[in-house]
Amino acid sequence: MVKLALVGMSGGVDSSVAAYLVREAGYDTTGATMRLYDNETIGLDNSKTCCSLSSIEDACAVANRLGISYIVYDMRKEFRREVIDRFVDAYEHGATPNPCIACNKYLKFDALYRLSARDLLAGDLTADAPPLSIATGHYARIERDRGSGRFLLRKGIDPGKDQSYFLCDLTQEQLSRTLFPLGALEKSEVREIAASLGLVTAKKKESQDICFVPGGDYASFIRGYTGHEYPNGDFVDAAGNVMGEHKGIIKYTIGQRKGLGLALKKPAYVCALDVPNNRVILGDNEDLFKRELTASEFNWIAMDVPASDIRASARIRYRHHEAPARIIPLGPDRVRIEFDEPQRAMPRGQSVVVYDGEYVVGGGIID
Repeated sequence: MVKLALVGMSGGVDSSVAAYLVREAGYDTTGATMRLYDNETIGLDNSKTCCSLSSIEDACAVANRLGISYIVYDMRKEFRREVIDRFVDAYEHGATPNPCIACNKYLKFDALYRLSARDLLAGDLTADAPPLSIATGHYARIERDRGSGRFLLRKGIDPGKDQSYFLCDLTQEQLSRTLFPLGALEKSEVREIAASLGLVTAKKKESQDICFVPGGDYASFIRGYTGHEYPNGDFVDAAGNVMGEHKGIIKYTIGQRKGLGLALKKPAYVCALDVPNNRVILGDNEDLFKRELTASEFNWIAMDVPASDIRASARIRYRHHEAPARIIPLGPDRVRIEFDEPQRAMPRGQSVVVYDGEYVVGGGIID
């Protein structure tokens, strides 16, 4: 039976090589790029970020080089609603969101799959239809557990590129129809493959910024996007003593030290955001360490909701090292995590991902 695969192509080297590997694995392969925004929306005339107009040109050139079909899906409305609006709302309410996880959850592995099913299968998802998979250039692996039959999410072998953290919201159904062909490769190998194929993306640099905030200035983006001004307010200490004036609460996140614009006798760190009173609460570095958090919208991957506490390790940011912890279920999609040792800066809105060695147990949003 023919196997169909739609490869999400962002215009970078990773998704370019993923498309090649999927084609070589025998899939009837179609490349697709999601058009997520107009360059004017993110305040640039010519952006090189993923899924921008210039990246669409690169992805199309790669598809032509590989001899595969190529589609561009206009998903600007969906991206605005599911990713940008959520991002802005979180910052306005004192949270620190992770838009890449939201994009994976709502667009790459949901909306994109439904659109590809419409176009490649004429909407036929019955048992008699050819199997359809979504493939991306993420550095992660998917395995099937022989005993339970569950699909497991595993770290990519390149520790510097592992992206399993960003995939913590994938459901069993989504994992069952997803391919990560780069999971067993090092980044250097991926570039070598691209160069050997003569792909235009072989030496393309990768952005470290959020795609719709090139340059990383979140506050300027939010002001430009909403047209709102966010008023100045007070910096205060834990006792409420005024220490200076901040420049709008959206400019700050938990753990921040730089950019406060204060001349103090010792370093000060953002320890809390009091949105109703428009205050930024400062403290010492020691004040940022806590042993517990609760998380909602928790998606269990490696198991069903356990009947009792489990031991695992948890990561509170992408670049954070996992720390040993006790995971306590509080309901079907809510947990409390008690770390063995205090952890620094656990901002509300950030994702916490739980690991058992190389395998993702699940993940949710810190609240």
